[in-house]
Parts: sequence; C-alpha cells; structure tokens
Amino acid sequence: MRLEKCWFCSSTIYPGHGIQFVRNDAKIFRFCRSKCHKNFKMKRNPRKVKWTKAYRRLHGKDMTQDSTFEFERKRNRPERYDRNLAENTLKAIKKITKVRADRQEKHIANRMKGKKAQERKEAAKELEQSIHLIKAPAALQQEPSLTLPKAKVKVSQQQPEDNRMEE
Repeated sequence: MRLEKCWFCSSTIYPGHGIQFVRNDAKIFRFCRSKCHKNFKMKRNPRKVKWTKAYRRLHGKDMTQDSTFEFERKRNRPERYDRNLAENTLKAIKKITKVRADRQEKHIANRMKGKKAQERKEAAKELEQSIHLIKAPAALQQEPSLTLPKAKVKVSQQQPEDNRMEE
C-alpha cells in the first residue's frame, strides 16, 4: 500500500482517494481533495494559505522536532535488520516486563502495609461490641472474668441494613 502526499497541503493520500493532475511536461501533482485541487488551479501559493502544512512550518506553528516526520521519511526505503540487535531487544523487553511486575507488587505491598493493623483494631472493636453473641448470658453472669471491661461507646443512629450490604 503506497501512501502519497498531497502537493498542496502535504496531507496523506490513501489508495483510491484524491485527484491526480499531470501537466504537459509530465510533472505529476497529487491532491487529497477538491479543495486543494481548486486552490492549485487558482495558482495560490501553499505557503500563504493558512491551513496548509507549508504555511504552518514556515511560520513556526508546527513542532519542528516531530518523530512522525522522520517515520514518514523512513517508510519508503527497506530497513536492514541486525539479528544481534533484535535478540538484545527481545531480552530487554523481558527484563522490562519483569521489572514492571516487581514494581507493581512492591506498590501493592506498600499500600497494604497498614491494612493488617487496621483490620485487627476493627476486629477487636466488633468483638467488644458483640461479645454477648459469642457467650451465653448465663455464663457471663457466673464468670465475670469473661466480660470485657466496660467502655463508653457512642452509638449513632442505625442505618438501614440495605446500605450496610452495599458497603
């Protein structure tokens, strides 16, 4: 698939698109759309028409160091591959994926570090609040050592059970 450049605006022309004009001296002009073709026929200078790439490049509106321009230049010539370079690249990709996985595990471990202590506190609080469910009331009355020391707990309004399930 050969991608051409519009003579007027420098945009990409895909196969089956655009207009081709051949002058008497056999010079070929390719246009991406009728807008560019009409401007060419009106003898307009692309460097003076604000929407063209030529204007943008001339007036410093475009990025001068853009890697896509370099990629476009490289596309038409065959690339020579080096086996050693390809092998080293594949090894580097494996190392990079391993490093990323290790960093992600470390990140998760750091986030979960304080979680165990918090879970213990919550479990102790829940146990303190619902000790009566674990031991029978008669056993608690016989042995006062089984009860936890009385702590003042401020109780807020109870939420409906539907909200607790969602949380």
